[in-house]
Amino acid sequence: MNAATRLGLYGLGVVVAFGGAFGIAGAVVPDSAIAGWTQDSEMNGHASRNAESSPEAINTVNGLALGANGYVLSPVKAPTGVGQSGTMSFQIQDAAGTAVTRYTTAHEKDLHLIVTRSDGSEFRHVHPELDQATGIWSTPWEWRQAGSYRVFADFAPAGSEALTLTRTLSVAGDFNPVSPQPARVDQMDGFTVSVDGELVAGTPNELTISVNRDGEPVTTVEPYLGAFGHLVALREGDLAYVHAHAEGQEPRAGDTAGPDIGFTAQVPTAGSYLLYLDLQVDGQVHTAKFVLDAAHAGATDSQSESHTEGH
Repeated sequence: MNAATRLGLYGLGVVVAFGGAFGIAGAVVPDSAIAGWTQDSEMNGHASRNAESSPEAINTVNGLALGANGYVLSPVKAPTGVGQSGTMSFQIQDAAGTAVTRYTTAHEKDLHLIVTRSDGSEFRHVHPELDQATGIWSTPWEWRQAGSYRVFADFAPAGSEALTLTRTLSVAGDFNPVSPQPARVDQMDGFTVSVDGELVAGTPNELTISVNRDGEPVTTVEPYLGAFGHLVALREGDLAYVHAHAEGQEPRAGDTAGPDIGFTAQVPTAGSYLLYLDLQVDGQVHTAKFVLDAAHAGATDSQSESHTEGH
């Protein structure tokens, strides 16, 4: 692994910036409520490399509104039940109700679509196709489980800043919500992926993700959509959102990384956070899932002082 690759690897940074909590885990957030939460979009995953230095960005709620800055995510059409094959489709519309057809490419795509169940147990990151004639984005779709889902459209209209807009969908069938439990290790597709480090609200926290396969360290993590790792973080309860990518120089064809990927996470409130990391090995994309609890600001210092006084 070359020096530039190492710099890019350890330059992965994410500032998870969310506002106040809403409801409980698995709560359904109606579109009528989301529409009222018109928030700035300074803190979004594609345009927030320096957000940790901006107090305004730290207080911005992202991914809770269906409209922002004059743009709206239209109602989303999709199959209504589990096992029904079909298409998910929608438009991004401007203030006049006209479909947007010109976008700024970010990480090799004009739009990133994230779909997750309200309890965080289902997660997909896909890239629909745009029909330039109609402004309709679409992708083949089939639901695996029933429940309430949040659809996040992450994009930047041409000449405008990046936005993350959201809608809720209900999928018919028996809904058996799960309660996310703290998890630092995920095993999928023969890989074991772990995260080391602690989250403390209000301060940058250094975390390290390690990738192993069959007990051996993986050093062949490949660039995917222009980065070595794509991280989506959702706060349990309101699913406030950030999409972040590796910082530093964009990796070149043939560059690889691993087994350790370092990044910085900053969360403003204590609570549980759902983390989803997309990484590519041998041309295949794999998604690791973690659940980390963030401590209250000052909790670590207080514990340290108590430990010192005890001696």
